[in-house]
Formats: sequence, structure tokens, C-alpha cells
Amino acid sequence: MFQAKSYCRCSDDTSVAVLETADKVLTPTSLPAAKLHFHEKVTANNTEHRGVHPIVALNSHNEHLAPLIAKALLSLPPASPGLSTLPVRSGSTWLQKQRPDFTSITRGPGLLPSLSTGLQTAKGLAVAWQIPLIGVNHMQAHALTPRLVTALESVSQGNERQHEPAFPFLSLLVSGGHTLLVYSKGLTHHSILASTTDIAAGDVIDKMARSILPPEIIDKSEESMYGRLLERFAFPNHQGYDKYTAPSTRAEELSSKPSGWGWALSVPLTNRATGMEFSFSGLGSAVERICKRKETAMSFNERVDLARDVMRIVFEHLASRVILALKAMDENYTAANNERKIVTLVVSGGVASNQFLRKVEHQTTFLPRCPRLCPYSPNVPTPVAVHRQRRDDRLDWHRNVRGRL
Repeated sequence: MFQAKSYCRCSDDTSVAVLETADKVLTPTSLPAAKLHFHEKVTANNTEHRGVHPIVALNSHNEHLAPLIAKALLSLPPASPGLSTLPVRSGSTWLQKQRPDFTSITRGPGLLPSLSTGLQTAKGLAVAWQIPLIGVNHMQAHALTPRLVTALESVSQGNERQHEPAFPFLSLLVSGGHTLLVYSKGLTHHSILASTTDIAAGDVIDKMARSILPPEIIDKSEESMYGRLLERFAFPNHQGYDKYTAPSTRAEELSSKPSGWGWALSVPLTNRATGMEFSFSGLGSAVERICKRKETAMSFNERVDLARDVMRIVFEHLASRVILALKAMDENYTAANNERKIVTLVVSGGVASNQFLRKVEHQTTFLPRCPRLCPYSPNVPTPVAVHRQRRDDRLDWHRNVRGRL
């Protein structure tokens, strides 16, 4: 049995998880059955700043990390003969718990102050408990989270089915900080096929939402995830997704579509239509100009149409690079190389919770999606950390965080 204590704090989320895995052999195509004893997340309140403020995020980490860890320790399994024990205080009583086998921590990419808070805390616990400390790449963990989900389900359902998705598969990792298309051949074998040349998809959606949404909606909101507000505004009560029809040709996808309101948005990178890269800053600037030019003259219905159009363009742009990658792989595929064809697309990261994104990706790529599309999860470092612990792949206690990929 392996017990992992995991921490993730890349930006404004402070989260802690305790994972236990069965003592099985780890192979390139399967994960051990797993049980999640604890996982909780606290998100910093950034509503006043209408976006993530580094100082607010840092103060939230400092305030909530220690209480979350104290709570997580109570969820450790009771001490067993032959295993290392850890005394844990519960009120006036000391409980004997099983000591974790290792700690894992999000090492990057992310905001350096946030990452450092978690790393220094994890270092302290690793030194005090004399156990390994494993640093995990945030984006690699996102790609493997679906396999953790199926490992957890295999315990609760009492079966031994193949964990999904099977390798190889593609991952579209879309968040407020990163936009990547990744080819995953194995648990520790990943290749970046495309990334953004400027800003992330989630970031541009948040920025466009602040321009498009009526001021009263933003003022009344108690959250700073404006992309989520934009989706609710464009598709109230989850109605209207069925009106979307995917472009039938590449030319149709790249063409500007008249809105009926006097504006037409251009698709990113039309001059580099076959390039394996993403770009969103030009679209964000165009939307800002439209909203500033019209100001209060923009009607409610026009704002709804603009919201739907910008999300359509962003999501079709993402899908186009998936299609290009699949086409290139099909051209280079030969049965002799003993590799499976790509049959699954994992859509992960915070933006993956957007139902319209799922609709667009499914209609345009024609790939079976991962059974569990994976928005941000508090226990994302754990599947990678479990494998690296079994390889004795440790992070030295003197290492530091990495803000970028």
C-alpha cells in the first residue's frame, strides 16, 4: 500500500488530498486501484479585483493551507502493525495513524509565490517525517487525472477493468494560465504538439467576459471566474447548445461570419492555418474595440450573440489543432510500429467544465471523449506522484519551484 499526501496551489486554489493505492505492479497501461481518503479545496476571494491577484492568492494560501493539512491528517488510516506510525492530535486526544509513504507537491507551472508556499510546507513535512518529496508538473498531472478517476471507480465498483483512457491519447489542456495540446504515450512520456503564442484560452475568455457581460451581472457576481459567467449568460439554463453546427470545411471554419450587428470577428491565425500553435490576443483586442465603440448602445441580445461567437471562435480554434495533429498522425501511422491509433481526446483544465467547449470538440473532432472530462481537481498531482514514487524518482529537498513549463 502507498499513501500519498498531495498539495496543489498553482494560482488561487489551495488544496490537499490523501490518496491510498493498492500494492500492485504499475505497468504502462494501468494504474493501481486507489482510494481517496480526503481532498478539499479553498479558492481565494478575488472578486474585488475581477481576476486573480497574486497577493490575495498568497494570503489565502497562508491562511488555509495549515488547517487543511491538519484536517487531512485525521483522515489517514489507523496505525497497523509493521507500518510506520504518525501521532495526530484530535482535540485533547492523540490518535495513532499510518505515516504517509511520501508527499507530492505541484512544482509548476504557476504563480511562484503560490507554488513556493506549498513547496516549503511540503518540504517541512517531508523532512519531519523523513519521507520522499515528489514534485509534479501541473499540466502532466491534468493529463493523467482521468486515469485516477477510473482507478478510484475500480475500488468503489469492485472490479478490475482497464483504466481509461488507454495510451496513447491526446489531451487538450485548457485553463486560465495554459493552453496545450499534448500527446501522451505513457505515464511519463508526453509530447507538446501545440501551445499558445501569447495568452491562454481561459485568460482571453475571462477578459472578453468582462467587456461583454452587462455591468449589473459582474457587480452582483460573487466569483471572479468570468468565463463561467459568460457561458451562463450565453446559454441560460444550459439551453441553446444544440443550435451549434460544426463547419463542414476548413474554408468555412476560417471565414468571418457576419453578425447582423455591424461587426464580424476574424479567426486567429488565418495566415498560418496549418501551424501547430494557438493565438488568442488578437481576438481579445477585437472584442474590446467592439465593446468600447458601442458602450451602452449594445443591447442585451447583441451581447448574447457576441458571447456565443467569441466562445465558438476560441473553441473551434482549439479543435482545429486537434484535427491537424490527428491528420499528421494518420499520415505517419503504420501498423508495423506496434502503436495504437489515437481514439480518445481528454479535455482537461478549468475551461473543460464549459459545456459549449465539449459540444464543439465532440462535433469537430469526431473522437470519443474521455468518459470524465476533467476540470481542475484538488488532487491532480497524485497519479503522477504514485508512479514516480515507485520508480524512486524523488525531488531533492533543496530543489525549488518552476513558474513556467
